[in-house]
Amino acid sequence: MPTRKKNKKWYNKLRIKYRLVLFNETTFEERVSLRLTRLNVISLLLSLIIIFIVLTYFLIAYTSLREYIPGYPDIQQKQELYRLGRLADSLLTDIQKKNLYIENIRRIVENREIIENYPSPDIKAKNYDTIVDRKSSQDSILRASFENQTRFNLNFIEAKGTTFDNGALIQNQNFFKPLNGIITAKFSPLKKHYGIDIVASHNEAVKAVLDGTVLLSDWTLETGYILVLQHAGNLISVYKHNATLLKQEGDLVKAGDPIAIAGNSGEITTGPHLHFELWYNGNPVDPAVYINFN
Repeated sequence: MPTRKKNKKWYNKLRIKYRLVLFNETTFEERVSLRLTRLNVISLLLSLIIIFIVLTYFLIAYTSLREYIPGYPDIQQKQELYRLGRLADSLLTDIQKKNLYIENIRRIVENREIIENYPSPDIKAKNYDTIVDRKSSQDSILRASFENQTRFNLNFIEAKGTTFDNGALIQNQNFFKPLNGIITAKFSPLKKHYGIDIVASHNEAVKAVLDGTVLLSDWTLETGYILVLQHAGNLISVYKHNATLLKQEGDLVKAGDPIAIAGNSGEITTGPHLHFELWYNGNPVDPAVYINFN
């Protein structure tokens, strides 16, 4: 019973009548008089809201205002794209017919058989062996700016007979030949050629001359793919102009392990070969003195 009384009391409040009167401020003459209830006011507001929503929908759906709404699809644009697509297809078909007509005229002149369909172009397989690396001038400038031109000390000393830290002579070390081939350029520090050039057959494996650790495995603008090994006794071996590097920085290698494939990478090269260098305490030594390349 109490709940019903509360609901009835709330409903009765909505139906209480009020009088809205508008007076003339000067003469106090009554101009408008309305009888309202809370229920009437709420119904009127809801009706206005519904009417506003319906009008907004029709304005957006059937007028050009929808074009100013972000993300709203434009039916006319879709129709225009569809028309342009069909036009492009028809133009392509017309071009193919004209090409077929010209081809048949050529065949008639050459006394050959007429074809009904224009032959499709032959797709040849790509020969990746003939691919040549092409670098833009901007790329070359960027790489050159990051290259460390003073990575090694280029002061030459006569190193024959130089000892390691443990007292062993360099000439007594058992070096492994890095590549089987012919020496085409000798060691010449006066010409700033701090190693030897070895020409070998295509895809020949480059091997480590001693046990060591890969100090550098990278690509430079001038020397192409370069690999540097750090050996015991502060001895460093350098392998330049490789086609492919088989080791990464930090890898441990043994003497005779394949570390790269000889190639022709880099700008300062005249053909497939290996440029090999030996360094001790930051100074270049002649590899031909310590390694038998015969």
